[in-house]
Order: sequence, then structure tokens, then C-alpha cells
Amino acid sequence: MEVPCVRVTREEGEATRSRLADADLIDDDYEIDVEDGELYIPVSDPDAVPAEFTVVSRAVPERRSQTMPADLLGFEPSYERLGDVVLLDEDSQERALEIAQAIVDSDLPVETVVNKRSKVKGETRVRDWEVLAGEGTETVHREYGCEFALDLDAVYFSPRLATERHRVAEQVSADDRAVDMFAGVGPFVVPFAKRGAECVGVDINEDAIEYLRKNARRNGVADRLTAIHGDVREVAGEYADWATRLVMNLPHSADEFLDTAVELAGDECVVHYYDIQHEDDPFGPGERAIRAAARPEYEVTVENRRVVRSYAPHEENVCLDVRLERSTTQ
Repeated sequence: MEVPCVRVTREEGEATRSRLADADLIDDDYEIDVEDGELYIPVSDPDAVPAEFTVVSRAVPERRSQTMPADLLGFEPSYERLGDVVLLDEDSQERALEIAQAIVDSDLPVETVVNKRSKVKGETRVRDWEVLAGEGTETVHREYGCEFALDLDAVYFSPRLATERHRVAEQVSADDRAVDMFAGVGPFVVPFAKRGAECVGVDINEDAIEYLRKNARRNGVADRLTAIHGDVREVAGEYADWATRLVMNLPHSADEFLDTAVELAGDECVVHYYDIQHEDDPFGPGERAIRAAARPEYEVTVENRRVVRSYAPHEENVCLDVRLERSTTQ
């Protein structure tokens, strides 16, 4: 029987599956099919599929009966998957253990279940985790054809930003010279380098930089990616006037690094500036801060204003794509 399916390349399969699952659009009565390097993901409502995806009609196998955590619990638990690790955010230890056991007993292909024990903290942006099932917190996450080894206990990583990272990466060309000022394990600069760009990733977290170097080798881009451990404000002088593209993904405090961004920027540079602000004016504070830091040396053009996700009640995580062009009047 033919059913509507989203057709994507194998490299984009996991990120696409995650987006469709978040929108509750996957038809669980059928299996995901693979042929000639493309995936066919059955969907329950083709009219609700985002326009960027291609929907086709295809005969796919009916899904064999799978036991999911909800089948064992009697309710749908909330969790995220990162590689072969499942992430919980449960205040109740009893409930967390109950969900963890159901996940282990289900047919989900996972090795480890962890529960958040703290918020992101400190300048290295890590959080504490409690291992409820399995061993250790190291895993390998895959998105859009890249692989990222990481240890949840040692580095910050959010699987929720995969679509946003891909959006930015698609703007990158082989002519770019890109600096990620808070690079982590490389989810921005590794894809940039795979597109041929010359990249620099800086992070204050030494563990993250070690993983960034491993991930550069893992993805075959070590020759185009330089990983630097340190405060970007202290190392920027080595790359002054160099960058054609900057990533500033440090919401809440990216504005404190705008002078450094201006120092790194070449004659023309696109800045991807991430911020968290109240829903009443999510873009204004960032725009004003960027203009104050860049003028009069640069002409400032905001090319895109994007809400990435809801961060908290009445707070939005946003991105500003801003072009800086050195002023000819200087």
C-alpha cells in the first residue's frame, strides 16, 4: 500500500525524522524505507509537512509491533535522545527511575538513560547528570552527515538546535573564513569546514576543545579547522580583521563579546548572533548592542531575524543574521 512519505537524503535523515517527530507527523504504522541513499519517512498528514520537505507517495513496509516506553508506563514520557543516550528532566527521583526502566525495557535503541541534576552553570556551560541506566555519559551524536563525539558531563551540547545549525551551515561557502567564538565540540564549525570553509573554533572549556579536535579528525576536516582553548577575547588578536563569518552562540551574554567580534571581522562579515530576550522585544536589544559596537567602523545590515525556539515562559531564543561592511568613510 502506498502512503505519503517525506523523501530526504540519508545524511539529513535523522534531523528530518526528529523534526517530524516533534511535530507528531510520523505515521508509526509504517517503517522508514531506504533506497539508493534516500530515506522515505511515512507521515500521517502530508498537508501539515513543512514546505521545505519533499512529500512523495510510496509503498513502504508495515511496522512490526514495537514496545515503546509509553506502552509500559501508561503515559507518554518526555525525553530527548542524543546518540545512544536518553536525556530526562524529572524532578521526582521515583518518576525518573520508573521512566528509565521503561526505556531500557522498550525497543528503543539506547544504551544509557540520564536525568538532569542542575541547570547549565559556570563559564564552561556544563550541567550535572545522574546516570539512571547504563554506564558513562559519553556518546556519538549524528546530524546532517556529521558525527560529534562528546561527554555530557564535560561539555555543553543541545540536540534541539540541529535545524538551526543546518540553516546557518547552508549559507557557508568554500570562500568563507569562519570563527565560532564559543565552539563547543564543533556543531557549527565542523559542518562549515565540510563545505570547504577555513575555520577557527575557540572555547574556554578545554574538554570541549579536545572533542572538537577529535571531531575534526572524525569528519575529515582537520586540515581546515583550528581548535583553540582559551577566552576568545584573549586570542582574537591572532585573527584580527580575518573573519568573513562569525558565530556568537552564547545567549544571555554574547553582547559582552561584541567588541571582540568587531576585532575579528574582516572588511565584510556576517555575524550569527544568538540572544534570549522577552517576547515583547526579542530582537531589539541585540540589534542595538551590535550597532553600538560596530559603528562607525562598519555599516550594519540586519539580514534576518529568527525565533529559534521558546526558551521559557515569555522568553525567546533568537538569532540575528547581521552583515557588517567596513565603512568607506573611515
